[in-house]
This record gives sequence, C-alpha cells and structure tokens, in this order.
Amino acid sequence: MSYAFPLDYSKVREFARAVKTDHPAHTGTEPVIPPTMLTSGRMIWEPAEQSGFAKLGFDRRRILHGEEEYLFHGPLPRAGQTLTVETRIGETFEKPGKRGGVMTFAKMITEFRDETGRLVATQNSTIIETATTGSSEGSK
Repeated sequence: MSYAFPLDYSKVREFARAVKTDHPAHTGTEPVIPPTMLTSGRMIWEPAEQSGFAKLGFDRRRILHGEEEYLFHGPLPRAGQTLTVETRIGETFEKPGKRGGVMTFAKMITEFRDETGRLVATQNSTIIETATTGSSEGSK
C-alpha cells in the first residue's frame, strides 16, 4: 500500500534550517528538498500500520538504526510536488550479539514516485532489533 507525501514549501525551508544548510537550492519559490528530508517526511506521513516496523513485528524498545542510503534517480524533488511512497521489506538475517542472544537485521526499501509515477528516489534503511539477555523476553 502506498501513501501521499506532500512536499510543502514551508516544511522544505524549515527542514533546511533545521539541518543548518544555507545552500541556495533550498530557498526561492520552488526549493529542492534536502536529501535527508525523505526520512523525516516518511516518519510523519507514513500510516503506522504500513510502516516497515509494523511489517517486521520488531519490539520497538529494542530497535537500533543501522544504516541509511538515499539513491536519487534524477533531480531532487521540489516543494509543491506530492510524492507517492511505498515501503517494502528486503533481506532479513540474524547475527549473534556480542553480549549474548541474537540480533535481527532487516532492510527496508522505500520508493518515492512523482505525480507521473516516475521513481525519483529510493531509501534503503537497515534496522536492527537488539538481542535480549533474559530467558523469557523476546522469544519468537
């Protein structure tokens, strides 16, 4: 399932200020988004039941952010556009934790498409569910 992510002019400017960029591309009447705005936008607009976290069933109290990668397939999106977004789960795997137990790693792939359906960006995230140390906690 997908959802809409409107790129509001004021939010683009607000995000640019928050990340302390003064690059002129992020100002004017149709500013481009700072690339990492895709993450915060996804966190705000994504319906909870569609999130990668919900799809994985990870215990949110034990989640770590492992890695983030953005691939842009052309020019950066601009204020005024509305992107259609969809997240799917990629590879999942386990590794032994250094303090015992098993850590579970999952790749989340989020695609952002413009109004014509063209893929404009892909966000690849690695999420880690840390190992539990108790005998009854976190059994799957």
